[in-house]
Amino acid sequence: MTDREEQPRVVIRDKRRIDPVTGEVRVPAGEQPAGTRPGPTSESGEQMSEQETTVVEQPTAPTTTAGGGDLTQQLAERTEDLQRVTAEYANYRRRVDRDRSLVADQAAERFATQLFPIVDDIERARDHGDLDGAFKVVADRILGLLDGLGVTPFGVAGDPFDPSVHEAVIHDTSSEVSVPTASTVLRQGFRRGDRVLRTAMVAVTDPESPPPAAPAADQAVDAAQPSDETAPSSD
Repeated sequence: MTDREEQPRVVIRDKRRIDPVTGEVRVPAGEQPAGTRPGPTSESGEQMSEQETTVVEQPTAPTTTAGGGDLTQQLAERTEDLQRVTAEYANYRRRVDRDRSLVADQAAERFATQLFPIVDDIERARDHGDLDGAFKVVADRILGLLDGLGVTPFGVAGDPFDPSVHEAVIHDTSSEVSVPTASTVLRQGFRRGDRVLRTAMVAVTDPESPPPAAPAADQAVDAAQPSDETAPSSD
């Protein structure tokens, strides 16, 4: 036998009750300190402390805050904020649409105004009988552009004179008219909807004699009637 086999086996048992690492009192397995109730043990066989065994999760009751009115007030405030933002956005959309329409109208009127001198040349050519051939095709396309923009001409001989749409450059008199009349149209006017883009240049014929003035109101004349005074009779 070797020397190793002859040496007795040494077994060391640590019976100290004080844990050298934590400094707490250890309880050997199977023993309990006096005056303690048996409790569950952990997987290592050591008894769990009483504090750990008595920890039980209690169901939390729904908390009812005394500020329920505050929540209702906050909801009302948020609703008012949402309504205000919605109204502001609707007003913004209306302003944008109005401005967009205004810009489009101004662009259309500006473009139409640039075509008016060309239309005047076309009308002069028409009056002289020179509007034919390729020139007539171009003229029809230009007039079609005005129609597409919603621009219409006005001003015809015989229209009653209207200073808001007519520009009078010549005046004469005639017994054939009873009111001032645009007898000759020297240049057509143009309007787009209710807006006058250019007034018509006309010669105005006035009546020879102005219409009689309205008869003056009859004035009632009270004739003074002498009152018959009878003198007292003397006996």
